[in-house]
Parts: sequence; structure tokens; C-alpha cells
Amino acid sequence: MQYPIAIEWGDDATAIGIHIPDIPGAVTAGDTFEEAYNAAVEIAHIMLEELISGGQSVPIPTSAKVHHDHPDYAGMGWGMLEIDITPYLGKTEKVNVTLPGFVIQRIDKYVRDHNIKSRSSFLADAALEKLTRI
Repeated sequence: MQYPIAIEWGDDATAIGIHIPDIPGAVTAGDTFEEAYNAAVEIAHIMLEELISGGQSVPIPTSAKVHHDHPDYAGMGWGMLEIDITPYLGKTEKVNVTLPGFVIQRIDKYVRDHNIKSRSSFLADAALEKLTRI
């Protein structure tokens, strides 16, 4: 899943901060953008693990536009953070799905082009995105 991130650009005296608005408590920083980004991936996993162990569900990402006008993120830049949430969704179950060949080809191309873990991961993400709009 891709989570929007708010980027607080630092300067010579201040680190670069990254906030993940859809994951409560997921805030981190680094001296370079790369360090901050890697720390954001790490804190996202830590906070998701805490949510699950506390009996809460995995927060589904919203659009960056939802957060853009929030005063906490005023003047910040925006980006996206790819997080594999499948480890936090519970035990996997095998299902048999029948799809048209054209759809499977498009899914497989998307998976390859976007460096997604697997076709199953893509389908799970797509289903979760659709379910959050209900």
C-alpha cells in the first residue's frame, strides 16, 4: 500500500522530518532525505505492529489531499511511502479466482512495472482500496 507522507524539509541545523498521517504516531527524521525515508519505513512497521498487537486494525491510506490542508502539515512537501501491510492482515488463505486473460496480463504488467511483491499482493491491495470507499 502507498501511504502519503508529509516531508518537513530541514536545513543545515535541522533534520528532515517525515510524518505518516494515516499511521498514528508515525513520525521520524534523518539528516538526509534517504535516512529520513528509511526511518519512515521502519517507524511505519513499528507502529503497525503496535496497532495490531493492541487489537486495532491496519489503517488504510487516504489521499494526500485529505491531509494537505491540515494545519499540522502546513508548508510541508508530500510524497508516497510503499509499505507491505500483508504481515499485519492476519493468516493468509488461498482462494481460486477466475479472471479474463486480458485482466491477468494487465495485473502482471502492473506488478512488474511497479515492483510489487506478487499478483496476490496487488489483488489484496486493490480489494482493500475498494473496501475503504464503501
